[in-house]
Amino acid sequence: MEPIQYKLSKTFAEFLESKKSSGIVLIICTIISLAIANSMLGASYVGIWSTYIAGMSIEHWINDGLMAIFFLFIGLELERELYNGELSDFKNALLPIIAAVGGIACPALIHFVFNAGTETQAGMGIPMATDIAFALGVLALLGSRIPLSLKVFLTALAVMDDLGAIIVIALFYTAKVSLVYLIAAAITFAVLIVFNRVLRIMALTPYLIGGALMWFFMLKSGVHATIAGVLLAFAIPFSAKADDEESPSHRLEDMLHKPVAFIILPIFALANTGVVIGANWAEELASANSLGIMGGLLLGKPLGIMLLCFIAVTIGICKLPAGLNWKHIFGAGLLGGIGFTMSIFITNLAFVGNGDAITASKIAVLLASLTAGTIGFLWLRFAVK
Repeated sequence: MEPIQYKLSKTFAEFLESKKSSGIVLIICTIISLAIANSMLGASYVGIWSTYIAGMSIEHWINDGLMAIFFLFIGLELERELYNGELSDFKNALLPIIAAVGGIACPALIHFVFNAGTETQAGMGIPMATDIAFALGVLALLGSRIPLSLKVFLTALAVMDDLGAIIVIALFYTAKVSLVYLIAAAITFAVLIVFNRVLRIMALTPYLIGGALMWFFMLKSGVHATIAGVLLAFAIPFSAKADDEESPSHRLEDMLHKPVAFIILPIFALANTGVVIGANWAEELASANSLGIMGGLLLGKPLGIMLLCFIAVTIGICKLPAGLNWKHIFGAGLLGGIGFTMSIFITNLAFVGNGDAITASKIAVLLASLTAGTIGFLWLRFAVK
């Protein structure tokens, strides 16, 4: 079996470029948010996000509303990758898929071992995800030292990671379900599929209106409203031709690139990383929940990714991509420990109403993500030739 070769598509190259810049913006927003929250303006800053507008707090509107657009974008990316991107060839996709399974299962297992049977067991989904923007941002700092195939592998791994996180959110982080609203959301989705498959409607407007309606029904149903964004992505007409830039799906993805990277995610970071670091923050890091999160991200990610990839290659299921060796795969596993966006998002779902657990979890996520990014950078910089 020949080593896997990658041919970089134009859309994927643009995707890589936007993620690099987005990672830098997210770092700046996180530093600003932490600094203000722990200054004399901290109480006012935190209070801004708790202000209610139209029945929901600003933070709620961001996490359930704006992030639905983020999930729509993730869905469009996933669809493109699966149909005509770097994951469209099963031979190319298999190793990142296997790596993602290991990178999801092992961190969750580590958290479960620390927290089984306790009130913080719900946090086992927190260390599952990888933040694409930050991980690719670290690779960008390494420049030409890193082969293109590693960037493609890590991106594919992170995209599949996001899919796993979406499934986990839909299945396990759902409040009491209202069957009436859930059926209404399902009917709306079915109508959008008819628009696409039967009526062949190519205008974006009907889908966006239907998507907004589906989001409202999801919000009322108890299933997290952001799932509506993913469903909408797969209802919008998509062209299997890689060079078709006029398909509705491609046009919408292109429209959302910059708003998601430079508006939605920075606002999410500002609203969710304004953590007031108390005097007992070091003690909180020794709690079972924090140890589970940090252990999952720092140990579970590289261990799960490396172990399953090694097994798959050893038994001949797939091959390493051209130009990569096991040091590269281990480095990708280390960068997989950068959880950030999705980890913080799941934190808010896992511990609704438990402010102390949310704060402690966010501190653990931030510290583990910073550590994973630093160690991953140093490893790929000095251990890999």
